[in-house]
Amino acid sequence: MKSGDETRSMRATAIAHPNIALAKYWGKRAFGHNLPAVPSLSVTLRGMATETTVELDGALSEDSLELNGEAAAEGPRRRVAGLLDRVREKAGIKTFARVTSKNDFPTASGLASSASAFAALAVAASNAAGLSLSPSELSNLARQTSVSSARSVLGGFVELERGEPDQSFLAANQVAPLDHWDLAIVVAVTREGPKDVGSSEGMQHTATTSPYFPAWVENAPSTFETIKEALLARDFDALGKAAEHSALAMHAAAIAARPAVVYWTGATVEAINGVKRLRADGLPAYATIDAGPHVKVITRKAQAETVAEKMRAIPGVLRTIVTEPGGAARVVGTE
Repeated sequence: MKSGDETRSMRATAIAHPNIALAKYWGKRAFGHNLPAVPSLSVTLRGMATETTVELDGALSEDSLELNGEAAAEGPRRRVAGLLDRVREKAGIKTFARVTSKNDFPTASGLASSASAFAALAVAASNAAGLSLSPSELSNLARQTSVSSARSVLGGFVELERGEPDQSFLAANQVAPLDHWDLAIVVAVTREGPKDVGSSEGMQHTATTSPYFPAWVENAPSTFETIKEALLARDFDALGKAAEHSALAMHAAAIAARPAVVYWTGATVEAINGVKRLRADGLPAYATIDAGPHVKVITRKAQAETVAEKMRAIPGVLRTIVTEPGGAARVVGTE
């Protein structure tokens, strides 16, 4: 849409998938630009998705956001407006947008809904505005609002380097395609509803009050390299051990904050112990946990249903979601 034609509506719908970080991202650089303090590596997941529609409408006096059928709170609306402002600046327009978004999995509960949400928003908004951005440009656009969303723009196995001083452009890169390996992720849902402490708030509090945070920043890069090497070599045990370590180290730093940031429930601990039992019984299974109470089990596709069945039997596990590596964010409709 050109600046002289802002009474016409342009609409685009995009789908993006959440990602599960195998090498965790936790903490931001102090020098701004929403840059991560540590490198991360994730797998984009088929089986869960966010669908977002952006309609640019010259009759609107401000941006609006509907999330899962309800008007969103002012905080989420401001984050969405921030990304839309960057799109408008690139496109040379001032038109406000009507944004509707829905997830087919729990929102704000530790299942990377913000990652898929802002990846889908970046793709839909740029398309509605008539921009033709490369995957790297889309990843950088999404990252400026949500660091983890930079990875959800891409499919398969994705890395995001840590930010450096004076850096303003930082995009994720695909390490391996979705068919690189026959991995599956079984999500053990241990609680319904949003988590008590958001990821951004939790990591900021950890960075400023946890005595373990400097150690986390110092050691995370070597864990990242171990995970990347294991992924490329298809070494399941090496990958699983390092991914488990990354998750537990991240949560140790958060738990050591003052006051503690504890995302786990009793069911989370039961599920972690359950994964250890699965491994002792000969099943390929390692646990990872993002900033939330749910436990994700890294396994092989051939054993995914067996792992899911056994995880559902653990006290406190409400249900399971079986996923596998998925594709990039994409436009699914335009008007």
